[in-house]
Amino acid sequence: MRFLLKLVLFLVVLVGIVAGLAYQQYQAFIQQPIQLPSNQPTSFEVKAGTNIRQVAQQLLAAEILPKTSVIPAEYLFLAQARFTEQASKLKAGEYALEPNMTTGDLLARLASGKTLQYQLGIIEGHTFKELVKAVQTHPNIKQTLSAEDYKNLMPKLGGASGESAEGWFYPDTYNFPRGSTDVDVLKRSYQVMYDYLMKAWEQREPHPLIKTPYQALILASLVEKETGMPDERPMIARVFLTRLERNMLLQTDPAVIYGMGDAYDGNIRKKDLETDTPWNTYTRTGLPPTPIATPSKAAIDAVMHPAKTNYLYFVATGTGDGRHFFSETYEAHRKAVNQYLANDKKRQQGTASQ
Repeated sequence: MRFLLKLVLFLVVLVGIVAGLAYQQYQAFIQQPIQLPSNQPTSFEVKAGTNIRQVAQQLLAAEILPKTSVIPAEYLFLAQARFTEQASKLKAGEYALEPNMTTGDLLARLASGKTLQYQLGIIEGHTFKELVKAVQTHPNIKQTLSAEDYKNLMPKLGGASGESAEGWFYPDTYNFPRGSTDVDVLKRSYQVMYDYLMKAWEQREPHPLIKTPYQALILASLVEKETGMPDERPMIARVFLTRLERNMLLQTDPAVIYGMGDAYDGNIRKKDLETDTPWNTYTRTGLPPTPIATPSKAAIDAVMHPAKTNYLYFVATGTGDGRHFFSETYEAHRKAVNQYLANDKKRQQGTASQ
């Protein structure tokens, strides 16, 4: 009996010692920083459908969990997750890991849903072709669209079948988590553009020849490509509107270039101006059939609220500052063109002498 009592006491003491050692190791574990290669920020992905045990195994395999001497780090991490009631709260996604994070910090981040974000910039003045290339080459966008899908993309975004996607994407920087699909990202931008265009349309100054929001979008794309100067956009919009009123050719080179497609080599020649395409505003009156680029908010606003002027012509100043001369008569325009040629020649000579 005395032996049995001693054995029990021994086992109680042993259990206490083991428990004490386990507690000490647990405390040491949760206070140590996680391990990162070369102490540089990295990331860890919680895949959809994985549980806390699988996450612990993946962290262990990636050598992220702090090293332990007796109790495996995986078990200590599982215990911590359950003690802090975060075992069932982890959310799928990719998370940034940083130096000096503890396992507690790591658990909190994996349960926060604040996933690592990547960016895609949609730039005003870029074409749909340029946008598609940016999407297709983005390493963190999941590619689901085929070349054929891009040819009739609009139904996948909420638009009409057969409608051109050109011009329908709002220029901005879009944040998204890794694994977002091409459709997800494009649909967001399309929806922002659609909503803004409809809002601007409702607040517009009506014009009898701009009968639909889509026509306004087309005209805005022409304005966008003609100038980067905010104060000039309303004036250029008015020039185009006045020309439409008088049934004059718009004669905008960017539309001709768009119609040339891959044949454009950086130069536009007289034969190009004479070669008819649906976008050649030197051979066809009225608006082109589609936008020619992504218009900015400022270009859309300029079309909805054009300047109150009588200008019919504009030409670059030739000084390299991106500005234009505006004229009401052809005679004044010819003088402005001659001034442009003189300024451009002077600027090129100055550049060559440097």
